[in-house]
Amino acid sequence: ADSMASSAKRRAVGLGENPEERDHSSDEESEEDGDSEEEDSEDSEEEINEEVVVDFEAHSITHNDFNGIKKLLQQLFLKARVNTSDLTDIIIQQNHIGSVIRQAEVPEDSDDEDPDEVFGFISMINLTERKSVQCVEELKELVLGQCQTSSSEADCERLEKVLSDPGKSVGLLLSERFINVPPQIALPLHKQLQEEIAEAERTNKPSGRCHYCLMISKTCKETSKNISRSGPRAPPKDEIMFVNAEEEFFYEHAVLKFHYSVEEEADSCLSGRWSFDDVPMKPFRTVMLLPSDKFPAIMDKLKEYLTV
Repeated sequence: ADSMASSAKRRAVGLGENPEERDHSSDEESEEDGDSEEEDSEDSEEEINEEVVVDFEAHSITHNDFNGIKKLLQQLFLKARVNTSDLTDIIIQQNHIGSVIRQAEVPEDSDDEDPDEVFGFISMINLTERKSVQCVEELKELVLGQCQTSSSEADCERLEKVLSDPGKSVGLLLSERFINVPPQIALPLHKQLQEEIAEAERTNKPSGRCHYCLMISKTCKETSKNISRSGPRAPPKDEIMFVNAEEEFFYEHAVLKFHYSVEEEADSCLSGRWSFDDVPMKPFRTVMLLPSDKFPAIMDKLKEYLTV
């Protein structure tokens, strides 16, 4: 298993807590930490931000990861009509592709009940091979429906054509993790995934290399800025912030991209980041379509920025 050390905030470890709760945490969390939240003194602030080294490891996906993976998919899809249980089943069935992130060693005195807790996962689902599967159809309907309301007619036609072409398969790349897991973990995960996809291709497994890769990223943007609703031009990159920072490199290579708001369905416990440096943000999802031959260039970028 790939192992990597990364620092994370002490109280974030194992809680999978959300950033919006980071600054005003519940009594329960503060008790666990022995922090007093009564006064916002600088001392307690320093204590909260004390960093500890946590080792995360990548493991093969097993049936025990069902709940953890489903929870992360729900964080992505929120209230969309996509059956996350069925999607999780597919990810588990094709476990020759993809990994889950777990904490390497859970200390004996830790409050964590579950040493196998899933902190993140990565996988690729071949949508073309599984076109008759209901949750895959739901997912395609979601993406096409949002494209119709949030993008140009030309984009919709192109996306529909790509998703329905049996000759050129499309893979859905899923890379989800809790907010307290550092982005450096993405490098070994993506590397491993690319190797597994190449191996699946060599052995003629249906999950082998796809012509296109489809991604749905958790993004947000400042409340004060409006994303233009139509037109082929995506908004300037600096307006959009990626919750998984490394996904910006995928965005740069996307041949089709659009954003849709999930403000109506995002509640505080599932939404990802609400504020960067106390700037209020609105939650979006960014859909990207990338030709698979862009992956070597993307991997180079990941190596450049994420090497520990």
